Amino acid sequence: MTIRQPRIVIIGGGTGLPVLLRGIKQFPVDITAIVTVADDGGSSGRLREDFRIPPPGDVRNVLAALSEVEPLIEELFQHRFQTNGDLSGHSLGNLMLAAMTNITGNFAHAIHEMSRVLNVKGRVLPSANQSVVLHAEMEDGVIIHGESKIPNYGKKINRVFLTPRKVRALPETLQAIREADLVVIGPGSLFTSILPNLIVPQIGDAIIETKASKVYICNLMTQKGETNGFSASDHVKAIYNHIEPFSIQKVIVNNGKIPDDIKLRYKGEYADPVKIDKENLKEMGIEIIEEPIATLADGMLRHDTKRLSQLIYNLLESETKNGFTS
Repeated sequence: MTIRQPRIVIIGGGTGLPVLLRGIKQFPVDITAIVTVADDGGSSGRLREDFRIPPPGDVRNVLAALSEVEPLIEELFQHRFQTNGDLSGHSLGNLMLAAMTNITGNFAHAIHEMSRVLNVKGRVLPSANQSVVLHAEMEDGVIIHGESKIPNYGKKINRVFLTPRKVRALPETLQAIREADLVVIGPGSLFTSILPNLIVPQIGDAIIETKASKVYICNLMTQKGETNGFSASDHVKAIYNHIEPFSIQKVIVNNGKIPDDIKLRYKGEYADPVKIDKENLKEMGIEIIEEPIATLADGMLRHDTKRLSQLIYNLLESETKNGFTS
């Protein structure tokens, strides 16, 4: 009998996922990060069109978050060119992932090789090993095509879906979910970072079937064009509306005070603190974990990396208190 590290799978994208990963990698855990490949804006969108590869941006940020290299190497990987030429707006890491995909002929293989170069702790897996397009059906029936365009339409989102419809997840991704001790969903933009992973059919099925406890990290603020007016339970209901209802056992929400001047600034961006509607969550059979997990970083409200990762590790310990054997 050998002792193994507890296995955690974290699913997301955007700016939220790297925040959690930078903290959780400090703990003795076996990490698998599953990252959306639906991005179509900026450098990622250009490389996606030019090279017919999945967008590298979200993957790049996750690789950087989990890397254990000299800070200068990480800074180099994340460097974004500011020129008047063709390189303008591209990050070096995106270009490296595009080049490695060309060399290996496979996006997932490219991520694996870059993980070795960057001495990444854990595994980074795309939710699909091909480019996908995210679409949204709005409340007025209009279909919006493209992840970057969805929040700009200004109507409530009824549902999101992917093309091609027969997109398949990597076997390693499904295995990681099935063997996990804890599955963490979020934080991140609900319709454009979280759900694009969950609606890959096999991933949704694997999350339903896994014996691991499922935890959703709720966003701190609503998001213009995506979750205007959403409460915590509305976020969960949106997930349930997209895949067969599965049991999210716990939801982590922020109960720390947000300064009034920060609220006012976000109000100007049509964003408000997410309401914690405890009764609705309890009626759904969900345990509510309230902690002060918000912090300010460069004037922006973010999840507190240290507090949130410690909280997640404590949950992981409680889920596997009898030890880890294989």
